[in-house]
Amino acid sequence: MISSPVITNRSAGVLLHPTSLPNQFGIGDLGPEAYFWVDALAGAHQSWWQVLPLHPTGYADSPYQALSAFAGNPNLISPQKLFEDGLLNHSDLEVPNFPVDAVDFASGKVIGYKNRLLEKAWMNYQKGNAPFLKSSFQSFCIEEQTWLDDFALYMTIKDAYHGISWIRWEDDLLTRRSDALERAAIQFKDQVEQHKFRQFLFERQWQQLRTYANARGVRLIGDLPIFVSLDSSDVWSHPEFFQLNEYRMPKVIAGVPPDYFSSTGQLWGNPLYNWEFMRQENYDWWIERIRRALHLVNVIRVDHFRGFQAYWEVPGESLTAQTGRWVQGPGVELFDVLTARLGSLPIIAEDLGIITPDVDALRTRYGFPGMRILQFAFAGAVEERFLPYNYEQNTVVYTGTHDNDTIRGWYDSATKAEQAFLHKYLGRDNSDISWDLIRLAWSSVAVLAVTPLQDILSLGTEARMNLPGCPSGYWRWRFRKEMLSNEVLNRLGELTEVYGRAVLPSPGMVKAPG
Repeated sequence: MISSPVITNRSAGVLLHPTSLPNQFGIGDLGPEAYFWVDALAGAHQSWWQVLPLHPTGYADSPYQALSAFAGNPNLISPQKLFEDGLLNHSDLEVPNFPVDAVDFASGKVIGYKNRLLEKAWMNYQKGNAPFLKSSFQSFCIEEQTWLDDFALYMTIKDAYHGISWIRWEDDLLTRRSDALERAAIQFKDQVEQHKFRQFLFERQWQQLRTYANARGVRLIGDLPIFVSLDSSDVWSHPEFFQLNEYRMPKVIAGVPPDYFSSTGQLWGNPLYNWEFMRQENYDWWIERIRRALHLVNVIRVDHFRGFQAYWEVPGESLTAQTGRWVQGPGVELFDVLTARLGSLPIIAEDLGIITPDVDALRTRYGFPGMRILQFAFAGAVEERFLPYNYEQNTVVYTGTHDNDTIRGWYDSATKAEQAFLHKYLGRDNSDISWDLIRLAWSSVAVLAVTPLQDILSLGTEARMNLPGCPSGYWRWRFRKEMLSNEVLNRLGELTEVYGRAVLPSPGMVKAPG
């Protein structure tokens, strides 16, 4: 079975996680500034907004170590939108002086503030405010019951244990004894319902934003990590899907061998799947996970796609990823089931790292575009497949991703030889290096070109989103609204037009301003 191409029109987009949006609430959200951002994208002829995983974050605030593979991040809920719905008072929008250039995760003040607002919103809803939400909230709870009930109970118990991982809960709750779960559900009924309500609010605000974006010709690319966090509702509620020992600890964990990101490999620590059990269950969990993801976005970027063909298995007690082995994944069998149940899959395959011919074969079988990172063409990976003259059309080219330094930061730390090669390749003096690489991406044959906003703004290492292998201090960057000037947007729009990536609105589509 060969699927049709995922992206058919030559187009362009920008990578920006919602937490990076500006506002006064300490962390970007789905409120007015998100709509301003969509308008800016549309006005600059951008067809795509790519985000990182939208799930509630756990360890080190990383969206790739989430508390659920299905739930939305409540910290993205907009207080302004809650006020508009009658769930908050105007005085609730008066906030402390939070930093404007970064999310202050370390102090806990931002998340504490958002939690207090969400508690107020729940209390006001219970008092009868926003009665028009009642029916849709009830429908949401029924429609998403397969994951929502477990997640709400998991979060409630986790709160009762002051946030510690479920592997340190008392045995009856850790092993999910039915009588213990029933007691907890009765004892904490209000808290369970509140967590469901938060998920409903996220769903409501996200779908409103998605509808607005799609109507203006901006489609959404989401991000689906192949693995899930040990400390998650998914592993707690379905331990049979993972390779765990009798104490519910991972027998083996995920990572990758040494590569251009790390000389000792990357030890992610996620529990590995029990693929044989999932196969016996007809991969139902994966079907629901993909279905849920596509309910939120138009296209999914699947992180570490090669892990479906073969994954790096590391003993659970290992301190680095150097000691491991390649193990065969479900491959074609899984994707045949997914396409049979869900139809053609709009997936971008993250095919970085060690990519073998069988991984390429799996990707091309279903028409999934792969990824190319321009920075890797001139430093780091030093693989010819990253040079633009080697691209195939069914490719998504990035100047960099959330795991890369910004172009400016990368170039400043590159060797003289690397800078010289880049200068020769571009035929430019590199004085405007961020835009030189954006131009190179936009001019390539790749069907889609994407750049992080940091590169559009020509920012340095201080704006880096993540450093692989660094356990804390990242995922914090935010931009200020005044940075997104008309000059910058007009430059991006003109470049997009010049290289044939400005997709015209379809009949009936709202024309973007600008």
